Amino acid sequence: MARSYGYDIVHYHPATDDELRKKKLLESYQINTVLDVGANVGRYGVELRSMGFEGDIISFEPLSEAFEELKRKSATDEHWKAVNFALGDKNETAEINIANNSLSSSIQEMLPSHLKSAPESEYIGKEEIEVKKLDTIFEEFCSKHDNILLKIDTQGFEKNVIEGAEDSLEAIDTVQLEMSLTPLYKNETLFTDMIKILNSRGYSLVHLEHVFSDIKTGRLLQVDGMFHRFPKK
Repeated sequence: MARSYGYDIVHYHPATDDELRKKKLLESYQINTVLDVGANVGRYGVELRSMGFEGDIISFEPLSEAFEELKRKSATDEHWKAVNFALGDKNETAEINIANNSLSSSIQEMLPSHLKSAPESEYIGKEEIEVKKLDTIFEEFCSKHDNILLKIDTQGFEKNVIEGAEDSLEAIDTVQLEMSLTPLYKNETLFTDMIKILNSRGYSLVHLEHVFSDIKTGRLLQVDGMFHRFPKK
């Protein structure tokens, strides 16, 4: 009956609910600082606060319009800082493609497979932005003594962010990032290769959740994965 009205009623349990499992992971790893890369309008920060996370959030968002909304949401939270630039593998200025739905905006070129599955993600413009390496600005925002979660949602630019954080990753034991199972952006690194990259840096996959699928075919297109580097025995 609920589904006929567009709703679903499910049992709320830590073993099956993504939000509860993620909360448990953050608590288990004693995360006190989150680097929110690709924050858009601040949805992830709001989600963290709704889960009871009380640590520092540093949200990076290069798009000017999305940044203004992000800044508004974080303005009254003294432990949530909004920063108006992107992270990548170089310190440079670049052009970002602005998507109609904002969320799908990317430095990378969108492929037809993405547009076919989500026509609302069509690019409608471009904007010049500033890009910095995490290694360049890491000490400005956090300490190597913090328990840091690096969250990356950059629409096909995730590997570039990782490559700009080679030194910083030594102080970051937990990484969450979006991964595509099929090419959606030009030059993006796909699911299996991204897992290999993180495995090579000592991280193990500890959590997966659905992000984006083709509503017409049911095919899963993107997932969020959380990785953690456990102490060596």
